[in-house]
Amino acid sequence: MTCTAVVLCATGLLGGTATASYAADPEPGTAAGAGSGKGAEAGPGKDSGKRLEDVRKEIEGLYRKAEQATEAYNGAKEQVEIQQKEIVNLARTIDRTQRKLTALKQQAGVLASAQYRGGGIPPEAKLVLNTDPELFLDNIILARKGQQAAKGVISQLALLKGDLEKYSQAATDRWERLEANRKKKESAKRDIKKEIDAAKKLESRLAAKEKAWLKELEDEQAFKEQQKWLDSGVLKEISNKASRKGKKAISYATAQIGKDYVWGAEGPDTFDCSGLTLRAWQAAGRTIPRTSQEQWRQLPRVGIKNMRPGDLIIYFTDASHVGIYAGDGAMVHAPRPGRKITIAGAGSMPILGVVRPDMGDDRRNRDDDRREGEDGRGDGEDGRP
Repeated sequence: MTCTAVVLCATGLLGGTATASYAADPEPGTAAGAGSGKGAEAGPGKDSGKRLEDVRKEIEGLYRKAEQATEAYNGAKEQVEIQQKEIVNLARTIDRTQRKLTALKQQAGVLASAQYRGGGIPPEAKLVLNTDPELFLDNIILARKGQQAAKGVISQLALLKGDLEKYSQAATDRWERLEANRKKKESAKRDIKKEIDAAKKLESRLAAKEKAWLKELEDEQAFKEQQKWLDSGVLKEISNKASRKGKKAISYATAQIGKDYVWGAEGPDTFDCSGLTLRAWQAAGRTIPRTSQEQWRQLPRVGIKNMRPGDLIIYFTDASHVGIYAGDGAMVHAPRPGRKITIAGAGSMPILGVVRPDMGDDRRNRDDDRREGEDGRGDGEDGRP
């Protein structure tokens, strides 16, 4: 976390002095803003700058579409895996039911054979025709047992046949859903490739210096959004500390900084945005949904002012991007194809909301903190948590 704070200060995400010094830097388009200050070329002219801004917006739009398709792909992939397991389980259930049905049919066959050996006369008729009083009473008991056994076999046969039909229909339904999700998955895969290829083609037309200016424009836009978010005073309201699991999740996420974004990837070497948050919280001992949309839909939500490190920040109205809040106005995320996992401003993109994977652990965390305070123990050398 100390290393993270150093990076945050260096990138101007903490607000205060660091943010102010960042804001004082020259704008892209000036000699100092276009490079390190050592022989850096002047930035683009007015017309060229406008063209680059248009290119930036177009590339950003293409990658946004790719990310939306990526989350659709992840969702379809997850459903395919779930339905495959369900079909396997149903197949096993059908097999067990079929074996039971076969065994009952054999029992029914034994009963039929017994009746055949008795000349085809039902036990009830034999009972009435019997003149021996003792045999008559014995046969009453045997007849009742036979009737009960026959009824039991017939009843079980009917139930098992019904179950078999139900399981077979369920397997058919699962198979149809499986095929539908496979098609969604393949369609999303094609969409991802199409959007990424279009973005790469657009970017490949730029000269090396224009690519550098384009990167500066992207950074400048992200900074403007972050600064706007900080200027709202929101950071003054956020003062919550991370939970134990939250610290573990952040530790995992920050350890991945510098690794490549790859769509559909869940680690350990490459990640997409929700793949990173999934693994970070798994490392903390909590299983969460695979996609950012499902993380938004299923996990408990908290207000931004109640946000704490370790919480997941969901971005854009379609919940197509997610990052893990690292504290001090920053988050860790896997940005997009062509970029690496990094620390960025938590407000550098439109925030949809915040979710907390370990909401149910809050009371236990408070009890543990109280006990630590009473014992004079903590996470740091000075005894403070």
